[in-house]
Amino acid sequence: MSADVAIQKFSFPFTCIAGHAPPGEQTQRACPQVKKLEASTVGVLEPIAIVGTLAGLKATPGARLQLGPFASAPGVRSTVLSGRGVFERLAAESEDTRPAAKRQLSSESAARTVAVVKKSAVRMEPEGVAKTGLRGAVHGKRRRRKDLFSGSEAFSRVDAHAIRAGAELKQKCVYEVKTIAQNITQEARTELERLRAIWVWLCHNIEYDVSGYLGQSKRLSSPEEVIAAGKGVCSGYASLCLEMCREVGLQCQEVPGHSKGIGHRPGQSLRDVRSDHMWNAVLLGGQWFLMDACWGAGRVDMEHKSFVKKFDDFYFLTDPEDFVESHFPDEEGWQLLEQPISREEFEMRVFKTSTFFSLGLKLIQPQHFYMLTDDGEVNLSISSSRSVTYTYDITPRHDFLHGGAAEQKETSGSSWGLMTMSHRTMRLQILPPTQGTYDVRVYARPELASTPLSWVCSFTVECPAPRAMEEIPENPFLSWGLQAGSEALGVAPGGSPGTQVMEVEEGELELTMKTSRSLMALCELVHPGLEPALAKRCLATQICPDGLTVHALCPSRGFYRLSVFVRDYDKPEVRFQNAANFLLHCKVATRVELFPPGLGSACGPGTRTLQAGLSKFSHTEALVSTQQGKCNVTFHNQQDLELHAVLGREEGQAPAVRLERHLFCTFTDSKVTVSTSLPGPGVYRLGLYARTAPGADFNFMCDFVLRSSCEQPGPPFPSTYTAWGKGCVLFEPRVGLLEPAAWVRFRVRVPGAKKVSAVGEGKVELKMNKSRVWEGDVFTGGVRQVQLAASSEDAGDMAVMLAFDIRQSEE
Repeated sequence: MSADVAIQKFSFPFTCIAGHAPPGEQTQRACPQVKKLEASTVGVLEPIAIVGTLAGLKATPGARLQLGPFASAPGVRSTVLSGRGVFERLAAESEDTRPAAKRQLSSESAARTVAVVKKSAVRMEPEGVAKTGLRGAVHGKRRRRKDLFSGSEAFSRVDAHAIRAGAELKQKCVYEVKTIAQNITQEARTELERLRAIWVWLCHNIEYDVSGYLGQSKRLSSPEEVIAAGKGVCSGYASLCLEMCREVGLQCQEVPGHSKGIGHRPGQSLRDVRSDHMWNAVLLGGQWFLMDACWGAGRVDMEHKSFVKKFDDFYFLTDPEDFVESHFPDEEGWQLLEQPISREEFEMRVFKTSTFFSLGLKLIQPQHFYMLTDDGEVNLSISSSRSVTYTYDITPRHDFLHGGAAEQKETSGSSWGLMTMSHRTMRLQILPPTQGTYDVRVYARPELASTPLSWVCSFTVECPAPRAMEEIPENPFLSWGLQAGSEALGVAPGGSPGTQVMEVEEGELELTMKTSRSLMALCELVHPGLEPALAKRCLATQICPDGLTVHALCPSRGFYRLSVFVRDYDKPEVRFQNAANFLLHCKVATRVELFPPGLGSACGPGTRTLQAGLSKFSHTEALVSTQQGKCNVTFHNQQDLELHAVLGREEGQAPAVRLERHLFCTFTDSKVTVSTSLPGPGVYRLGLYARTAPGADFNFMCDFVLRSSCEQPGPPFPSTYTAWGKGCVLFEPRVGLLEPAAWVRFRVRVPGAKKVSAVGEGKVELKMNKSRVWEGDVFTGGVRQVQLAASSEDAGDMAVMLAFDIRQSEE
């Protein structure tokens, strides 16, 4: 190379750095390393300003050459250059140190006025720019990515043109860098838009060369080869970006260093390890910015040894404090940070994907990827600036970083962790089951998004000794406590249980959740040793307009998962969605009798009874306990519905008298009284049904769970017939089984009756008193049954209303 060409070619920033790899060395993963000149080869000469053009160079005495962002780095000696002899030496040395791809450039392209190419080149500061320092080209507050553009949509016009023009050029087999760069930037009006067009073209037209990286094929080096093949390794992206920026007058730099990409193992020492990656720095408006088109184009799936094309805009002009989480440059100055981090700190930091930053996540604890269990557990927590849904994977140790799936299925697939959400903060308690090393991946997505959850960060957990504990049931619904979207589903966060483990006392728990609107709910209880059929008999749910109450039974010791699913009450066509998952713990196995089979979805008074016009219930809870074995449930029937009640219990516990005889209903005006006299201790189901017209189907209203601790069997009520209707009241006797050969007092009110008689061995006419109550004494000897009958004013025939059995002797 001639001195004239060299003077023109190297009219860009030059950095003098000592102590670099010998010529010909490759990076750790065979990505070509950028070579630098030894600072000691250049002498200290008279300060001049150098301006390089195609016509030649002009030296301005007294001016000082700017030495780039590393000129003031510790241990680096600033050097001032002057004279043609220096450039002749540069020409000879740089010709060997430049990659083969650059040596193939035409002299015409090399002679263009450029701002930045290699770190081994001399650079002129742009006109009007202050002295370059360690942290940027100008002094003052550093601009962030958001100061340059609000979002990717700001480049819609430029992006569309770059993609369209790139496709047309590819179809025409145009592989010349200059032609492509000029065509794709035609719609660009600013430096930023020109750079954006180049970035988008690179990400959409160049794939990562996985086979070349693995040594299974020839690694392409020149820009033309990379363009023609449409693939290259990291240095291919960086070199091509550099050349395209050169063609459109942008100042660009290749930055070699280490990355947490392919082949990286968390915690591996990078000491004395050659760098394995390369990216770019670009000067915009007097300030350096960072970008990585290789990572912006997609990711590598090492399991299938393939490249997954996925445009990632995060790596375009990434803020330095985010970029350094995954990219560590060889030269500290290219961190572009006020307080650069050490290599050791980079090695220990938690790996975070681009999704971590795009979701606005912040790692609360830990700050380093490696966690050692304390008493068999470790904890991590992440906060977010908006509502986010999370899940996680905990697996025995294997090398997965950038080598597996970046998306996660809807379930966590592990019972070794307890994830909870509170005030936009996710907390994950990790409980490894055995001694060993575990990889932990956290996944996330926006709360209301339907897309798969994306990988956001990774950790390594070392467990010297696991905690001895009971098995935790699998939780397929992402997290414990209220789900991230529960508020949108109608569950109020303020009045609901927390996310901590809920201890169950004496085998029973009552859980209340406040709601912002009327909901329909279903519940699921899971325990490793509990059959699903029996688990259904462990739940009773009460649904009210402003809340849900769940009664859960835990008959065995250990952990239980209680999941709650809801939908809007008036939208039966909408599917139920998971709103909450609670972890229950029962320390001691308790002998509890399960709820009766066949309980409906609504227990106790609530939304359904209120909408039907049933109100003023004497018992507002779903569970009713009695020590006497008797209970009267009263309420008002404002809509004059036809009501029906049933009493049930577990099969195999049949009483001496049919169970329906232990239930007696009284209807007076709008008030309804449902009386029960239970045949023995145990748990019973009292069901209420209603219909609006005769002949129509009865609709379920609600169930009550009746618990009797009375050992003495309650007597049955008399049998009722259709003539026993609204307004009829039985005062005496209140039992349906009478003693034999005894006088029994009958007192009854029958509205509209002309005559009321008790028919046994004989017929006894009852008399009406001043209170309009029919009364009289009846002898029970010599008969098996006494019937109470009445005739109305309209009909002369007697109709049986009630039938009383006479207790028979054992003989």
